Amino acid sequence: MAVDDLNVPLGRFGSGRKRRKVPALIPQAFAGLLACSAGAFAVAAMVLDDPLGGEPLGIVTADLRPDTASRKAADAEATNQPERPNRYDGPDAVAPAPSAPANGTTITIIDGSSGKRQDVVVPGRAASAVPAAASAATPPASGPADQRFTEVSRHGAIPRIASDGARPSDAFARKVKPLAGKPDAPRVALVVGGLGTGTANTADAIAKLPEGVTLAFLPYSNDLERMVARAREQHEVLLQVPMEPFDYPDNDPGPQTLLTSIDAGANLDRLHWLMSRFQGYVGLANYMGARFLASEQALAPVLKEAAKRGLIYVDDGSAPRSLAAQMAGANTMPFAKADLTLDTVPTAADIDRALGKLEATARQRGIAVGFATALPVSIDRIARWAKAAEARGILLVPISAVANKPKSS
Repeated sequence: MAVDDLNVPLGRFGSGRKRRKVPALIPQAFAGLLACSAGAFAVAAMVLDDPLGGEPLGIVTADLRPDTASRKAADAEATNQPERPNRYDGPDAVAPAPSAPANGTTITIIDGSSGKRQDVVVPGRAASAVPAAASAATPPASGPADQRFTEVSRHGAIPRIASDGARPSDAFARKVKPLAGKPDAPRVALVVGGLGTGTANTADAIAKLPEGVTLAFLPYSNDLERMVARAREQHEVLLQVPMEPFDYPDNDPGPQTLLTSIDAGANLDRLHWLMSRFQGYVGLANYMGARFLASEQALAPVLKEAAKRGLIYVDDGSAPRSLAAQMAGANTMPFAKADLTLDTVPTAADIDRALGKLEATARQRGIAVGFATALPVSIDRIARWAKAAEARGILLVPISAVANKPKSS
């Protein structure tokens, strides 16, 4: 029977169990390891030149250069530099505001829910960064147009009368060559609008239409300046301004449309945006706008601003209630109005009949103005009519020749 451990005196075991002993080798090895470590530290203290005996050490770089003026300037410049983060931490990270490139404008977008701000560079002309005081003295580059006739707005370069009094409508007008032996030949001015939005139609109009035809461009193409520069080699150019029609917004002329529902300041700001899309035009023409043209309160400030900038105004004749003639007259602004829209019915036969009617009007009154859209059929029929017009004693002239000599009512 096994020995009952509970009945055995402490420290004693029965004869049936043997006491376990710890081997002597383990304590001896541990003691030897401690001795070796202590010896290593002692040797390191004697060999290494460390008077601080291993205490914590901090290193500070001291600038021992002479205190020269160049050093002070460099230090001041470094102090004024903003701190730049070494990683992107989102739109709230502290970073210097990006500078607008030479052909771009920086705008700040604010999240209405979180209040976060983000700067975005919009391609185009950098206008807002130019001080207003410098606008008159240093107009921006504006393609092929003479810089004397541009000034800086917050949207970019817009037309102005030059310091010597020269007007853009005169500077960019094309000369009229009278018919040989017929100084009083009937004059016909043709305007083809809607250009700039269709590359193929725009290229056809520029190439096929004779130089006497005036080309009117909408302000929305991405390649507008190049197309206008090419057009201006042979044609006068107008800027078509989108204006509110009666069925707006179901019928929407496009971004930055001039509206009767906003105040004059907002419309003038939109007008400046539209006028900054390209340069070198002799004047403005409406694009749609039956409601806007019938509102004296809305139209008067716009034509006053255009007149102040040395431009002409061309009414396409599509709005029977238009007040443009009265408003232009009140501002002594050169004005022309289309007598006929040539492609109301866009077929070859109807356009030919409209051109014949326009020619008859010119023979009766001495001057006639026609307006058409840059449809392929319109471009083709106008080009055919123009080739034979001179032989019939009709002089094709740019729109400025008509606007500078207002026709009788």
